[in-house]
Amino acid sequence: MIKTRSHAGTFDRRRFCTLTGATGLAAFVGKRAAAQSACQITDAEVRTGNGEWTYRVVPGWGSLPAGTTFGGTHGGIATDNAGHIYISTQSRTGILVYGPDGSLLKTIADQYPEVHSIVYAEESNSEYLYTTVQHGTPEENWLFVKMKTDGTVVQKITAPPEAGFKAPNEWRLTAAVPTPDGSIFIANGYGDSRIFRFDKSGEYKASYAGKGNSDGLFNCSHGMSLDTRYDQPLLLICDRENRRLCHFDLDGQFVRTIAEHLRRPCQISFHGDYAVISELEGRVTILDGDNVPVAFLGDNPRRIQWANYQLAPADIAGSLFSAAHGCYIDADANIYVSDWNRTGRITKLARIAV
Repeated sequence: MIKTRSHAGTFDRRRFCTLTGATGLAAFVGKRAAAQSACQITDAEVRTGNGEWTYRVVPGWGSLPAGTTFGGTHGGIATDNAGHIYISTQSRTGILVYGPDGSLLKTIADQYPEVHSIVYAEESNSEYLYTTVQHGTPEENWLFVKMKTDGTVVQKITAPPEAGFKAPNEWRLTAAVPTPDGSIFIANGYGDSRIFRFDKSGEYKASYAGKGNSDGLFNCSHGMSLDTRYDQPLLLICDRENRRLCHFDLDGQFVRTIAEHLRRPCQISFHGDYAVISELEGRVTILDGDNVPVAFLGDNPRRIQWANYQLAPADIAGSLFSAAHGCYIDADANIYVSDWNRTGRITKLARIAV
């Protein structure tokens, strides 16, 4: 039995749709975009969200040196115990490591220029990043890589022969998470949408689900997180093209669909009983412990910008998202979002106390 939790008095649902607007802040390029916003407070502060989930956009957070671009931010975001923020890119910069103030400290994993997902884990007093790599060295593409937070590789997993693949391009993984017993679950989201389980040494154990739209199947099992909000830990999986979130237990069995009619959910991050969902069609949604939406952030009214890879960051209002791909919420409930576009964009949203 999975128990849910209710949260009374935290949100006026009748005001749920009175959300954000556009602003003149274009991150990382120092230009202003011409846009109007009902939520614009001053020229220096731009807000998005509602109620206790009201945020301001932090200008210029995560800027790169002049003349440098992200090369696309088709990736993930994580933090470590020191509060460093790890953001993956589609370029030779690999994974960018920032200080909390947005200063670029270093890059790691430069040999893997396209890391799609990042999950932080602490094991035996050591810190690790569980990543999925789409493009790496000429010899290594589409693989799971576990690394230390300095980029030192400690484990790799490639397509398991026992899984029945008949061609190299059938293994196109999108997410990986560790579980309390040491198992590693990997989503083959850009392939056949199966979920694979390996033991801690990387030995293949089983596969689950597959491609489809009925309960227990996926049409792009894109993002995956360990959901510990209930009586038992569960896998929470972004079924992106079916526009829903699904729970599976750690035996690989479908439990339930917890949210539907989303805008192509990509990745998940947790803050207590709340879940933050990045959506490729121009929005970030916050769900409460009962998986009811309580806020939308950066809700973009311009459908022409949704999931539009060709957009330049200067063309996207600073308070809006065009293609929210990676997301992370930190201990102070600040939210970091990476937009999927040809030159990349990172946004930090700082929570405003109400």
